[in-house]
Amino acid sequence: MSTINSWTTRLTATSAPAAVVLIRFYVGAIFLFEGIQKFLDPDRLGTGRFDKAGIPAPGFFAPLDGVFEVACGALILAGMLTRPAVIPMIMNMAGALLITKLPILWGEAPLFSGKSGWWDFTHESRTDLAMLCSSAFLLLVGAGAWSIDARLRATPATAKPVSR
Repeated sequence: MSTINSWTTRLTATSAPAAVVLIRFYVGAIFLFEGIQKFLDPDRLGTGRFDKAGIPAPGFFAPLDGVFEVACGALILAGMLTRPAVIPMIMNMAGALLITKLPILWGEAPLFSGKSGWWDFTHESRTDLAMLCSSAFLLLVGAGAWSIDARLRATPATAKPVSR
């Protein structure tokens, strides 16, 4: 087996059950829809939000984030290159938590004025934490049996015959 083949096999291999499709659907759909919304409503969810959060060069980073969310979300939904697709989304969620949610603990969150403390932080960060944990789960287990990754890795000996 060549080095490239073993490397790509590790990226796409999965022994996870078919039920992983539920996590993939949730994670992929949320990233895809949030990415699209950055372009549909840039003042509130894209460049404007990035600017209000104090992110430098919001006109560059908001669309870049949107492109990554759309592309990676679509890949995750399809179960194609799932592990490589969740890596930038894990960084995305870690950044969102650090930049927009963690300041809530100190009462310094420009996006969430009037909110501060532990309970407000846990409330406002619940989706980000769920996306972070779900993405980490997909990184660990792969796309699952009902995915393009699993289909591409199936050999004639392991592939199930299609019944007609």
